[in-house]
Amino acid sequence: MATQTTDVGQAAAGAAKAGMPQLDFSTFSNQIFWLVITLVVIYFVLSRIALPRIGGALTDRAGTITNDLAEAEDLKSRALAAEQAYEKALADARAEAQNINVAMRAEIQGQLDEELAKADAQISARTEEAAAALAEIRSSAKANVKTVAKATAKEIVAAMGGTADAKTVTAAVTARMKG
Repeated sequence: MATQTTDVGQAAAGAAKAGMPQLDFSTFSNQIFWLVITLVVIYFVLSRIALPRIGGALTDRAGTITNDLAEAEDLKSRALAAEQAYEKALADARAEAQNINVAMRAEIQGQLDEELAKADAQISARTEEAAAALAEIRSSAKANVKTVAKATAKEIVAAMGGTADAKTVTAAVTARMKG
């Protein structure tokens, strides 16, 4: 055991004397060789494998973005065309509705005028009939009033104790009816 401790102690002393192995000048040429080999391998791996894949992905992405932008522009132009077509159809529909409205109003006004003319004609005919009936009633009423007035006048004169002849009563009633 004692031999082991001395060997470990000597190794520790040698390591303490040597310092960090990266800074040991005796191994610089070996370290530089492996550094160059490692850099060349990394360069070839990056230039032949990784960078072409990254470049391909960037190219695909740029192509996709360009295609998407072109498609968006196409869709935008189609949307504008559809909006214009919608606005035109809406304006046409409004104009057609206005024309239909004007035509229906004219038709209804024509029918209304026709019905009003018929109603006016019927009212005029009935008014003439009523005027004729009223004139007939007036004339018969005047005749009846004259007859009733004569009879009443005779009765009143008789009730008062007098006598009146028909000629006198008729003259008095006729004079009174004239005004």
